[in-house]
Amino acid sequence: MIPQASLATLRTPAFVLDLGALRRNRDCLATVAQRSGCRILLALKGFAVPAVFPELRAGLAGVCASSPHEARLGRETFGGEVHAYAPAYSAEDLEQLLPHCDHLVFNSLAQWRRFQPRVAREAPPPSVGLRVNPGHSEAPRPLYDPAAPGSRLGIPPGRLRPGDIEGIEGLHFHALCEQNADALERTLAAFERHYGALLPGLRWVNFGGGHHITRADYEVDRLVRLVRDFAARYRVQVYLEPGEAVAWQAGVLVTTVLDVIENDGAIAILDTSATCHLADVLEMPFRPEVVGAGLPGALPHTYRLGGLSCLAGDWIGAYSFAKPLQPGDRLVLTDMAHYTIVKTNTFNGVRLPDLAVYDPETEEVRLIREAGYADYRDRLMPPRGSE
Repeated sequence: MIPQASLATLRTPAFVLDLGALRRNRDCLATVAQRSGCRILLALKGFAVPAVFPELRAGLAGVCASSPHEARLGRETFGGEVHAYAPAYSAEDLEQLLPHCDHLVFNSLAQWRRFQPRVAREAPPPSVGLRVNPGHSEAPRPLYDPAAPGSRLGIPPGRLRPGDIEGIEGLHFHALCEQNADALERTLAAFERHYGALLPGLRWVNFGGGHHITRADYEVDRLVRLVRDFAARYRVQVYLEPGEAVAWQAGVLVTTVLDVIENDGAIAILDTSATCHLADVLEMPFRPEVVGAGLPGALPHTYRLGGLSCLAGDWIGAYSFAKPLQPGDRLVLTDMAHYTIVKTNTFNGVRLPDLAVYDPETEEVRLIREAGYADYRDRLMPPRGSE
């Protein structure tokens, strides 16, 4: 945990990344890769902060991207392999992706057939794969279930024949969401049942993301066994692409109480916002932990924590505290690195959080990005010089 004293000098709201936690996660993932023979990629959709990429490169093989901008960022700032997948590509997207991608995964046979001539002209061409749907759901919520009935993600079971994969070097599936290796084992069995006959002769299989490898209770030995056995059985290179595992418990959001009001209970209004800074609080829904706070009623003083935007539902949640909250008090929300920083927005003109890193080796906090008016203005203005 980042010492409270180290956070005291920061303007709020501010995300603070813990380099010590990032290094621990990196080392855990590197060990899994070494033991299993798999290659692990950083999913940029979950965590994309170039300032800390030097801490991660030693343990990861590269990045996976879902857009031309992510692929370019990965190539320019991370290095290693760059893999790309999207539910569909435009011709313009493909032109921007091809110079940056080592692997390119198509979501449908129609898109692959449409773009196959263009991909073949790239020198050298990327290794091409197809995303398939294992037809097996494990994700805890429909919003995050790529294998739900009617999913648009991946070719459903029964739709691929051996002749369809001429020119294809790999298959990709993704059906997990912050889950343990037991969920992977069940999903892998479904994948093999539906697609095992297509695997001989392929070069690689990507098991996607959602593997909570760096969580304390994750069954690492089971994961290693699953990967090694699968790779040996089909003679393929296995890839994993976790987003949350890389930045698990590796950052906080520091916020300040601006006002305390009363309406059917005590309400503390903060200088952060669920809808602007913590999208998963509303989407999942998800209740972040607050340092020193408990569940409602567990401690003497209970408050609903509300955000700064005008959205009526901009609530972070209800928490209890040992002492009454006062304007100027600082609160620290934990596990605020993955799927938070990448989802922030400037709705209502609410200022984005600053971004800082804490290094436990030096006990220093370093500000790496100060947010301001330009973040809001430049989204809504023509590029300078285009008037």
